[in-house]
Amino acid sequence: MVEIPLSLYAHFPWCVRKCPYCDFNSHALRGEIPEDAYIDALLRDLDFELRDGEPRSLRSIFLGGGTPSLFSDAAIARFLDEAARRLPFAPDIEITLEANPGTADESHFRGYRRAGVNRLSIGVQSLDAGKLKALGRIHDAGEAVRAYRMARDAGFENINLDLMFALPEQSPEQAREDLANLIDLQPEHVSYYHLTLEPNTEFAARPPKLPDEEAAWSMHEQGQSLLGDAGFAQYEVSAYAKPDRRSRHNLNYWQYGDYLGVGAGAHGKQTRGGAIVRRARQKHPKTYLESAGTTAAIQEDKVIPAEELPFEFAMNALRLNDGFALADFERRTGLLASALDRPIAAAKSKGLLEARNGRILPTQLGRAHLNAVLRLFLP
Repeated sequence: MVEIPLSLYAHFPWCVRKCPYCDFNSHALRGEIPEDAYIDALLRDLDFELRDGEPRSLRSIFLGGGTPSLFSDAAIARFLDEAARRLPFAPDIEITLEANPGTADESHFRGYRRAGVNRLSIGVQSLDAGKLKALGRIHDAGEAVRAYRMARDAGFENINLDLMFALPEQSPEQAREDLANLIDLQPEHVSYYHLTLEPNTEFAARPPKLPDEEAAWSMHEQGQSLLGDAGFAQYEVSAYAKPDRRSRHNLNYWQYGDYLGVGAGAHGKQTRGGAIVRRARQKHPKTYLESAGTTAAIQEDKVIPAEELPFEFAMNALRLNDGFALADFERRTGLLASALDRPIAAAKSKGLLEARNGRILPTQLGRAHLNAVLRLFLP
């Protein structure tokens, strides 16, 4: 049997300030970060995850948040060193750290690189001063560019930049200029995504004036064109990469691989004894720090029923432009490909999916109406 790939996600929950659009598990920093105690908690949590079964080789590690770049390079190095003692690392492992331009520090960047981090994901979000202010970001455009330059000077050759569109009162012309300025920096990867109003955020409670659907779609299409002309290939709904620079970690999510999740609010997915188990940690940092490494740190532990697996798989795999092979569905879920016959046939009849080169993939119409496709896979 082909081994299911394994990744590791570690969540760092603190930020300097909570952004009004953010629905991630992040908490505004008050006082000093309990850095050593939190790294200890992550390692206890990892030991808890590894108490059953033989450890598999890690293909990727993602240090996300929150703002992991608030942590010192020494703390990140200790976590990675200890993780390597517990799990074998693939020779070409991808290790990504998220960084906020407002907390960028050149000496830390150099330290992260020495520690083994070989990919940075920098949350630029916009290079327009007014839009950054509207988004509640703590950095300005100059700081974003300096953070990128610092990362290059520190030796990073694989950098993702995040950029949002359909921002408050943004015109298509402004969105084009924003993206063009980002492309001029020449990153290896761009995450270009639509600002959405998520529940339980400040923007949801007090919505700003956003572009209408027609303007937002125009921004999306012109963005695809700009990125394509600059040599970026779109491989997922909001992910664009230069050749051989696709995010290995995110691909493992979308291809329905396994991943360990440690840290406050972290989620994990593992295949155990033919069953798929999803597990989530306690969200509040204080609760997590007190309980990490014990069952009390687990907020949710759920075996996914077989009838929900087609939807779960499709929700991830159909985000990819090249879709999936039916054999991959069988390997990752343990179900027969015939479990997908009904929804695939229904989606094909509506022009939302097609079969090409042995793969099931969304059509251009299907990519534009992905939620409609996914509804066909619901139990």
